[in-house]
Amino acid sequence: MIAGRYARQERFAPIGKTGQCRLAAKHVVIVGAGALGSANAEMLVRAGIGKLTLIDRDYIELSNLQRQQLYTEADAKQNRTKARTAEQRLQAINPEVEIKGIVDELDEENGEKMLHDADFVIDGTDNFQTRFVINDVLAKHRKPWVYGGCLQSTAIAFSIIPGETPCLQCLIDHLPQEGKTCDTVGIISPAVQMTAAYQTSECLKYLTGNGLSQELVQVDIWGRTYSAINVKKLLNPTCSSCSQSATYPYLTKEKGMKTVLLCGRDTVQVRPGEKGSLSLSALAKAVKTFTDKINDNGEVLIFEVEAVRFVVFQDGRTLLHGVTNINVAKQLYQRYIGA
Repeated sequence: MIAGRYARQERFAPIGKTGQCRLAAKHVVIVGAGALGSANAEMLVRAGIGKLTLIDRDYIELSNLQRQQLYTEADAKQNRTKARTAEQRLQAINPEVEIKGIVDELDEENGEKMLHDADFVIDGTDNFQTRFVINDVLAKHRKPWVYGGCLQSTAIAFSIIPGETPCLQCLIDHLPQEGKTCDTVGIISPAVQMTAAYQTSECLKYLTGNGLSQELVQVDIWGRTYSAINVKKLLNPTCSSCSQSATYPYLTKEKGMKTVLLCGRDTVQVRPGEKGSLSLSALAKAVKTFTDKINDNGEVLIFEVEAVRFVVFQDGRTLLHGVTNINVAKQLYQRYIGA
């Protein structure tokens, strides 16, 4: 350990040298390496967490740079994946930390494998489908995590300890779900930082033996309003995700091709029925016969055809920009990528 790196943190009495040693032995998984994920990741790496895993399915775009602090304009121009770029950037910040970036989507098939050895999980996602998978996996395996959401100038967060606090499913009727997204109503960076600050603080508290809060916190940093609601009474004794009779509905595996419309982005994501490694170079050669708008950076293959922008990842997962109809997206995927 480099002398003095964590000196100021060790002088903070609730952590101290004992807490610092605890941090060095812990593994945190962050699902999502966008705005919240990158902010949480940088704070934890600087704090001296022992191991950090970042899971993200997306690549870097110019519109991300306003609030996603680990990335640069060069990353966006090269369409680099967030997980691998974050891994490299974070390793340069603190080489003492074991860091792994995974370019994949956490889902009902891989969720348990990806989260099984985490000491704590941080939600950096942008959709409730993935959050519900996280919720079910961690409820099943009795692992703590912290939810976070931010939109416009508002930050919202709360910690979940299976068996002690309500889970996400218990609280879902009390969370804003009007269909608004950053793409449709916008977001300012301070709202991201406020959310991430709360999430990282909760993570540090738990891992150093200082417990977790049981309040749902909401802050409007522009409107200068704050609320903290104790949600313990909302624990549902018959919850399908966290009760003794839980069935973990979001861990049911689907068969065949999977599609999802990414809200606010005019984009459909298509995943093949079977995950596997796809040769991007071979696909690039094939698509050259019908388009010259191709970019292969070794991480993703991007090409345009029929006024649709395809972003293809190595596992075959593809984002089709410019499409909002799922059936059309399936047809285009089968036509240019394969069944």
